[in-house]
Amino acid sequence: MNPPDGGVADELPGIAPRLRDLRRSRGFTLESAAGRAGLSPAHLSRLETGRRQPSLPMLLGLARVYGTTVSELLGEMPPERDAIVRGGPLEGAPGAGAGGWLYRQAGGSGRAMQALRVRVPYGTEGDLVRVHPGEEWLYVLDGRLRVVLGETVHDLDPGDSAHFDSLTPHRIAALDVGGARLLFVHTLLQSPAAELCLGSGVHRL
Repeated sequence: MNPPDGGVADELPGIAPRLRDLRRSRGFTLESAAGRAGLSPAHLSRLETGRRQPSLPMLLGLARVYGTTVSELLGEMPPERDAIVRGGPLEGAPGAGAGGWLYRQAGGSGRAMQALRVRVPYGTEGDLVRVHPGEEWLYVLDGRLRVVLGETVHDLDPGDSAHFDSLTPHRIAALDVGGARLLFVHTLLQSPAAELCLGSGVHRL
C-alpha cells in the first residue's frame, strides 16, 4: 500500500514532533514555515500532529527551511564531525578564483549551511546578476560592499550585514580600490547551484 500523500514510508515514528520542535526552535510560525516550504498551514499542521505522512519532496523543502537535513528530520544520527575549523590567512595569486574572489572555508563541510571567508577585489563581476535557490547571509569585515537586490542598491560599511533569499536577483561588488573582506554563509550545499553564486572557478584556500 502506498504511503499517504506519496509519503516516504508507511510510518515515520517520531517525525511529527521533530517537525514541530524544529519549527518552533527556528522561530517560525506555522504560516511562515508552511509558506516557505510551499505547503498550506493546514497541511503542515497535519504533518506535525502525525495525521499525514510527508513525502520526500516535502521533507526536502522543510529541511531547507529549517536549515537541517532529511536525515535529521528522520531521526537518523549523523556521524561525528569536527566542530572546530582553524583559521588561516587568505592567500593566493592575484586574479585567482571566481573573477579574482578568494575564499577560505570557515565552516564544516557537508552541513546544511556553508560558511566562507571571502575577499572581493575591486572591479570584478560587479555586473554579474545571480539568481538561484537558497539563502545568503554576509557580514562586511572591512572595505565597502555594494549589494544590489532586485532594483534596490545597498552600500554596506564594515559591521553591516545582509540576509536575503537567493531567488532575488542579486549583484555583489567591492566599492573601494582595496577591495572588501566579508563572512559569507549560504545554503547551497555542494550542488551545481553553488557555482551560479560563487563562480565555476572558486578558489578555496
